[in-house]
Amino acid sequence: MQQYSSLPEQNSQLNADSSTVLTTIEQLRAELWLERSLNQLQSCLNDFVTLALSYTLSPDSANRELPETIEDKQSAVTEAEIFQTAIDELNIAINSGMMTFTRTSPVVAIAIVQTQKNVCKICYISSDSTADYQPSRLTVMVKKDKKLQLQLNSEIDIENILQVENQKPQTAWRLANDYLGIVGWLIISSKSSTNTSGVWVIERIGQLMVKAAQMLTLALTQLKQIASLQEKGQELDNRNQELQRNNQLKNQFLANTSHEIRTPLSSIIGFTHLLLAQGYDPNKQRHHEYLNIIQSSGKHLLALINDILDLSKIEANQLEVNWEKIDVAQLCGNVLALVKEKAANKGLQMRLEIDPNATSIVADPLRLKQILLNLLFNAIKFTETGAVGLEVKSQEEYMYFTVWDTGIGISEENQSELFQPYFQILNTDVKTQDGTGLGLTVTRKLVQIHGGWVEVKSEVDKGSHFTIVLPLKQGEETEENDTKRESQSRKNNYSLTTSLKENFSDILLVEDDIPNAVLINTYLERLGYKVTSVRTASQMWNALKEQNYFVILMDISLPDENGLTLVKQLRDNPQYANIPIIAQTAMAMKGDRDSCFAAGVNDYICKPIDLTLLGTIVSQYIIAS
Repeated sequence: MQQYSSLPEQNSQLNADSSTVLTTIEQLRAELWLERSLNQLQSCLNDFVTLALSYTLSPDSANRELPETIEDKQSAVTEAEIFQTAIDELNIAINSGMMTFTRTSPVVAIAIVQTQKNVCKICYISSDSTADYQPSRLTVMVKKDKKLQLQLNSEIDIENILQVENQKPQTAWRLANDYLGIVGWLIISSKSSTNTSGVWVIERIGQLMVKAAQMLTLALTQLKQIASLQEKGQELDNRNQELQRNNQLKNQFLANTSHEIRTPLSSIIGFTHLLLAQGYDPNKQRHHEYLNIIQSSGKHLLALINDILDLSKIEANQLEVNWEKIDVAQLCGNVLALVKEKAANKGLQMRLEIDPNATSIVADPLRLKQILLNLLFNAIKFTETGAVGLEVKSQEEYMYFTVWDTGIGISEENQSELFQPYFQILNTDVKTQDGTGLGLTVTRKLVQIHGGWVEVKSEVDKGSHFTIVLPLKQGEETEENDTKRESQSRKNNYSLTTSLKENFSDILLVEDDIPNAVLINTYLERLGYKVTSVRTASQMWNALKEQNYFVILMDISLPDENGLTLVKQLRDNPQYANIPIIAQTAMAMKGDRDSCFAAGVNDYICKPIDLTLLGTIVSQYIIAS
């Protein structure tokens, strides 16, 4: 009896131990399931990060389109696919675990909720191709007596999401950190209940979702950082390409400029050598031809330098603009007269057509002339047969200057690069490729300074039309004009005073450059003036003590003193305060002219000296004896 009586006690203990063992096994299985599920999810997320990283580091990544940022709905590689894959993996893991432990198949729906201002939107819901039921909605408990039925693409107030996040048991986990901000929430909903045998896996589901939210947030952070690297890499690549392009253009410019400078210099040096070797004879016709070539080459060299200088002035916002009311017909006639000979040498006809209403315009006459000459010379250069013309029309508040030709035309590809610095159209039909590629760049910038724009119409082998559109009037006349008028007034006063006092023609030339001094001295003496040349400030003061002068030609850059300082000293000295001073200098940037007038000069002429202009200016102050 004792044996039997003891048997039930032993069986009871055995049952208890078996139950404990089974529970422990279930716990271990649940732990293994959790670890396996997290490893699988982590592996998927790592694949996405690796793919995005390989995209960034690949040699041809610079040639690909950049993925969009997370806020702008990134490309499939960086957002849509990662979200959908993550919730599908979680869905598979949870359902497989529930089936293993409960031998039932509850349906679990998982969703990603993304924030959009003050509302949230269900953007992704898990799917399972092996299940008969494909969830398109999920049920979320907000309160004990309140449920939310959330469908794909439906909106939900952020307050409801916060309630779901804070309730017990938790069914929403935030995807956020300091780097990302709040991206959204990971939400889970079970469609059916389970028995107590699945309690361990149910407990692990919460842990799974916490870890999953952390993993997903980390993966999104890494992807966003990679996207940022991609953008910076693209910016750096663009900068490198721009630097390479600028370097190529610079080299092209230097090569072209070197060629252009050397060509006229060769003529100047070569024909000067011939004159020196043969001994100049004014009666020899070929010597006159040599001199004409030297002069023409010098003017070409000056024009080249002026193009470079003009562009640098414009880029530095230092270009002087003098507004004047211009007679359009007269200006256009003068422009055509300058290009007529070049056109005739190629057998081209020149045509001018001016609308009777196009009478006058307010502009800088020198710059407008420069604009039209640039276009006309280009038209002649690229036209071998036919005609080149200038057509002027006035319409409403604008004037249209159209330079047309029957030349080789310009392709659409070249038209897009036409106004870029140093760009030149290469064509085998054109015998010469002179120029620096700056003419059209300067032209467009000058037009823009006038408040206008340039229009181009061209077809290959059918000619080109360049139209300059300028406003008829400008807002106000510039300060330079006021200075110019003031200077003219001073010149008139000095001329009157001088003519009433005495009839002398003594000029003091203050110039440290010997060739320039010889040139000016020789020219003015041929005009009948008496010129005393000095090279330094101290020599100038000594010369003034020995003799009276009625005009001083002052170079601004002297070896022992600044010319502007000398001008101020002269104006502060009662003995010399009324002597007219003409500044002759290589200072040609914006403000240089104003600086000279502010110091007290009466007139200003820029180097290289135009001798004819110099003679005209001097004649306004001195009456030759």
